[in-house]
Amino acid sequence: MRSPRTLAPPPAGRLRAPGTRAPLALAVPALVAIAFLLMPLVGVLARTPWNDLGTHLTSPDVLEALRLSLVVSFCALGLSLLLGVPLAWLLARVGFPGKALVRSLVLLPMVLPPTVGGVALLLGFGRRGLLGGWLENTFGIVLPFHTSGAVVAATFVAMPFLVISLEGTLAGLRTSYEETAASLGASPVRVFCTVTLPMVAPGLAAGAALTWARALGEFGATITFAGNLPGTTQTLPLQVYLLLQGSPEAATSVSLLLLVIAMAVLVALRGRWTGGTTDRAARPVRVGDDTAPASPPATGIEEPVTTSVAPQERWPLHAEVTGFNELTLDAGPGTTIAVVGPNGAGKTTLLRALLGLTPRARATLRLGDTDVTTLPPHRRGVAWVPQDGALFPHLSALSNTAYGLRAQGTPRAQARRAAQLWLDRLGVGPLAHRKPAQLSGGQAQRVALARALAARPRLLLLDEPLAALDQTTRAHVRHTLRGHLAGFGGVCLIVTHDPVEAVSLADRVLVLDDGQALQDAPPAEVTRHPRSPWVARMLGRNAWPGTATGDGLALTGGGHLVAADRLPDGARALAIIAPEAVSLHLDRPTGSPRNVWPGTVREITSAGSRLRILVTSDEAPDLVAEITPSAALELGLADGVSVWTSVKATEVSLVTL
Repeated sequence: MRSPRTLAPPPAGRLRAPGTRAPLALAVPALVAIAFLLMPLVGVLARTPWNDLGTHLTSPDVLEALRLSLVVSFCALGLSLLLGVPLAWLLARVGFPGKALVRSLVLLPMVLPPTVGGVALLLGFGRRGLLGGWLENTFGIVLPFHTSGAVVAATFVAMPFLVISLEGTLAGLRTSYEETAASLGASPVRVFCTVTLPMVAPGLAAGAALTWARALGEFGATITFAGNLPGTTQTLPLQVYLLLQGSPEAATSVSLLLLVIAMAVLVALRGRWTGGTTDRAARPVRVGDDTAPASPPATGIEEPVTTSVAPQERWPLHAEVTGFNELTLDAGPGTTIAVVGPNGAGKTTLLRALLGLTPRARATLRLGDTDVTTLPPHRRGVAWVPQDGALFPHLSALSNTAYGLRAQGTPRAQARRAAQLWLDRLGVGPLAHRKPAQLSGGQAQRVALARALAARPRLLLLDEPLAALDQTTRAHVRHTLRGHLAGFGGVCLIVTHDPVEAVSLADRVLVLDDGQALQDAPPAEVTRHPRSPWVARMLGRNAWPGTATGDGLALTGGGHLVAADRLPDGARALAIIAPEAVSLHLDRPTGSPRNVWPGTVREITSAGSRLRILVTSDEAPDLVAEITPSAALELGLADGVSVWTSVKATEVSLVTL
């Protein structure tokens, strides 16, 4: 009897991932395509007269053509940067009528035959062209048959490479970086120069390299528009054209030179010609331990913070928000407002409206005695921390923190001292030299918070500023933030989903739903009488909406709830039931409970030393009960177990909506 065959493992060097084997029908044409592209290059290498290569490349005519090519290509690159960078920014950042047409005009020179491009340039900039005659009569500028004409021709065909590369990079760059810089007091020009350009530098470099290489190799438009004058417009490609007629071997040598330059540019790019984002913050980061501060806590982190960075000015807030959000906000100096609500309620939209950054909502905003409604974001004195922190990836933690002060004109040394103070207060002082990519998520969020606080804003907007922190670090940072806010002369709005943050940091809780303010009250009032089912559930309570009846509530989803409270018949109300007020039984209970429903256990989760049991029922909405582990063990609770739930009428609180 033959033994079963066993498959030998493939050699170590020939491991292949599943699904990577190319089908023959695709592999063969692909190999033919590679050979097709490779053959001309091999032909140049095979026919190059290597022995005479030095002589050919050092001849006076070739050296003059090389000099002229370098002058023309670098001038074309400079002109492309001057005109193409703003154009790329316009296409990536601004919506305007005819944008698709403008983008088509940018792409047109790439698909237009070069000689046709030269003819078009003659008809536009030639001596008898639409603009050429005016240029000659007014300024004495004649472009055809002049070196400047060669520059114009090279720019016309090469600039699209720069615009396309940079536009793709800008489009992939999150606008939160630029918006955050504006909120810190940086003007649009400063934002563009100090944030946008450094972050898109790889895409800009790739586009510039391709632009230069294309300008260096331009032939058709140049010879048609600028002519072929030795020492004036005769660049290397034109020199190759002439050499082919009298000295083919020299033409091959010069062609090899251009080929080597082009390959060097492509190799240097190393695949960066993609038009993709250069958001360096998305690179893998070195994750640190956020269980404790990066260094022993600075003394300021355990003591209430009294800001000595800025004079104590007072900035009350008055805002009337219209659009998606419809509400009015009034708050005195030093007030902290927690903004809560479900996803899509308009929390972030409210912050962006106060910043003047969204068309969805508009805020009439007064800070102190100053109406800042018509001011651009960088002049409002409103700083914010977005959800992702938006630390500038090209700057260190210290430079990030000092950015707002520098934008406001603070001397560099003074700004860095104040920045270091804030980093120390938030427990990340020793990380001041690190870039954001070298910080963990929690460390980066603390730096972003320090940057906003250091900017000395009149209004501080925090969009879930502590969400990325672990519990221990969150407590430290919350303590520091509370100490600063206690002496803050402006108003602070904090978007949060954490009830502990809302209660411990805020003087008021603003509850939003669908852009409307459902409740604006002190935390204790919101905790006792939440007017939103979402807020009640966030606080860990059961919340059932319905309509008041004589003895309780007719539930919206069906069923009836008996309550000791009495409301006018027909009033819309919310029934609040604490989880610990819900009793669980294996059999139908008898006695005092007025509200009894059968149900099924669907989920059991831990809540500290107790268990939270989710029970579903056909006769009532989902109900959460909170019991001890020993009680759960005694009842034999598990997913799918049938139980009875009961709630006393006196344990039901009704809140009118």
